[in-house]
Amino acid sequence: MKGFARAALAAALLIGASPLAGPAAAQGTVKFGALYPFSGGLALLGDESFRGFELAVEERNAAGGIDGKKIEFIKGDAVDPNQAVGEARRLTSVDKVSAIFGTYSSSLSLAATQVTELANIPYFELGAISDPITERGFKYVFRTNATARDFANRMVDSVIEAIAPALGAKPGDLKIGIIHEDSLYGQTVSGFQKARAKEKGLNVVEVLPYSAKSVDLTPVILRLKSAGADVVLQTSYQNDTVLFFRQMKDQGYKPKAVMGAGGGYSTRDTMMAVGAENMEGALDVDFTQYNTNPKAAPGIEEFVKMYKAKYGIDPRSGHSLANYMGARVFFDAIAAAKSTDADKVRAAVMKVDIPIGQTATGWGAKFSEQGQNTRATPFLMQWQGGNLVTVFPEAAAVAKMKVGIGAN
Repeated sequence: MKGFARAALAAALLIGASPLAGPAAAQGTVKFGALYPFSGGLALLGDESFRGFELAVEERNAAGGIDGKKIEFIKGDAVDPNQAVGEARRLTSVDKVSAIFGTYSSSLSLAATQVTELANIPYFELGAISDPITERGFKYVFRTNATARDFANRMVDSVIEAIAPALGAKPGDLKIGIIHEDSLYGQTVSGFQKARAKEKGLNVVEVLPYSAKSVDLTPVILRLKSAGADVVLQTSYQNDTVLFFRQMKDQGYKPKAVMGAGGGYSTRDTMMAVGAENMEGALDVDFTQYNTNPKAAPGIEEFVKMYKAKYGIDPRSGHSLANYMGARVFFDAIAAAKSTDADKVRAAVMKVDIPIGQTATGWGAKFSEQGQNTRATPFLMQWQGGNLVTVFPEAAAVAKMKVGIGAN
């Protein structure tokens, strides 16, 4: 990274800690940080994401660890960007971890990675999707999962390729409503949705931001209803997803299709809070879910067995699977580097070359110079009979897409 950019980062963060020594690990172990939102409003999916990382650690340690060293991890709880910065500083300067894994939330990742970049510590992002995370010229930030642009493009393209044909309508005749929570996550996805919709000639009638902490989305729903939106694209966390479905029912608004960008749409907890009959037919562009054809995602069945054996339930969303897959890729890269030196780890990550369809998520792994995996793509899911099932692409599908929202 260029010198002036690093200096600007340091000034922005007002780093006051003493100079860092190189990463240290106890004899016979390699120490990593696990930075997720374990409390607060993002805790459900933060913990679900962590579970995938934890399973990957246990699997690796059972196989002998990394170069014979057991993996030890130290948790960091990041409720908001300020806490993410504080926890990243603690993990790097006090706990002396060799790398940090995380994070689920884009705003948390964007903040924490500034700390690790200055400390020359690799940061492995396994779940946050906002594109700027890997677009800042950072040398030691790497991400295995798909980006907001990937999610947005898949959502808009699904209107054209799946929803319009199923409705027997021309894509340009459908009225599209875009709604999103107003943090970095929602802003990034919705921005790409608007651009893609314009490029494809779709008719966007409303773009409505709101706070994820909202307790009333009635104004948003009434705007959509008044505009006659046929298809709603929502970027949301869990609480606002639940609120939207409940109040959509209260207001008697029943669009022809509703599609989420992962987040709250991906969890069983959301479905249970809303009711399977009300969530029926809702679409979700998302990380690979466990109801996916194993031929397209080798290892997914084994992952589900491990998850159920440890936690006693089925995976709550695909976030655990995405973090499991990503952690495994980076553990292999660190082992190949035969060192936790950041430059050697980067060189090893740049050599990773896994074809699409050869991991438990169905993704491949090949990293750009920016550290972004170019072989990760979100799938199209749908809630059917209380289960989130893959409906596209065909090779990964376990069900056919249905039309309509709510039980008939």
